[in-house]
Amino acid sequence: MAARASATVIVFSLVLVLAFAGGASAAKLSAGFYSRSCPGMLAAVRSALHPAIARERRVGASIVRLFFHDCFVQGCDASLLLDDAPGIQGEKNATPNKNSARGFEVIDAVKAAVEKACPGVVSCADVLAIAAEESVVFLGGPSWEVKMGRRDSTTASFNGANNDIPPPTSGLANLTSLFAAKGLSQKDMVALSGAHTIGQARCTNFRDHIYNETDIDAGFARSRQSNCPRTAGSGDNNLAPLDLQTPTVFENAYYKNLVQKRGLLHSDQELFNGGATDAQVRGYVGSQKSFFKDFVEGMIKMGDVTPLTGSSGQIRKNCRRMN
Repeated sequence: MAARASATVIVFSLVLVLAFAGGASAAKLSAGFYSRSCPGMLAAVRSALHPAIARERRVGASIVRLFFHDCFVQGCDASLLLDDAPGIQGEKNATPNKNSARGFEVIDAVKAAVEKACPGVVSCADVLAIAAEESVVFLGGPSWEVKMGRRDSTTASFNGANNDIPPPTSGLANLTSLFAAKGLSQKDMVALSGAHTIGQARCTNFRDHIYNETDIDAGFARSRQSNCPRTAGSGDNNLAPLDLQTPTVFENAYYKNLVQKRGLLHSDQELFNGGATDAQVRGYVGSQKSFFKDFVEGMIKMGDVTPLTGSSGQIRKNCRRMN
């Protein structure tokens, strides 16, 4: 009897293990996650997103940046989209985001279009993920199958935003370390930094580089100084393109700028400054196809950073607040 009871317990335990394993597998992200529950999701996203980027191409870059900043804090869980509220300090006013993170109203419009098509089905985290991919494609970059099935957080981390997002003053070692903390390699870091082929930066984030550093082309530094006064507090929000030639087209010109010592941010130029990543940068200068391939791989890996799945979190109706 004891032997039978023991065997029964063992079998029951195995059934539980298999059941949990199956549940974990089912909770994994997948490209076809909404194929049945919201087949019109992609059309809804495009209906709101594409006109917004057509009106202002810069907003495409802003949305890609939102996805980066979201995934680097608590994982890709739409915590960045939460407004401050009683009992919750959001991430929007943390140093890397304050006065610079933008495009939230476009994500609101995209989410509203998706809610109209499939109420209560698609998370804000997934809306942001697919909007980032669609933005890259709209601006001329590569496409990829976006894995979905994320759920939305009920928390945010102001301190995480201040500590985990790589600042523009980062050296190569710090960049490598901060990306490694998210499971991303140095190769991923260099490829993902190529997102700076689109968008703009504020004077306060590149002032020191153009006035006080030597790893920069002198003529380029002078041209940036014309719209970025030396004195802190003066012209802090004046903008300059991260890619000198084509700031609204997604291609490999960013790396060409680095080889010419024309990286706008200190952290940009660190990728080509006599260090371990110089060869990779040169490789992308010579092959846009190689850059696109590695960028896609990096974006997919970043999209996998600690998502909430299964019954964790919630599906927010409004991305700015919890249900």
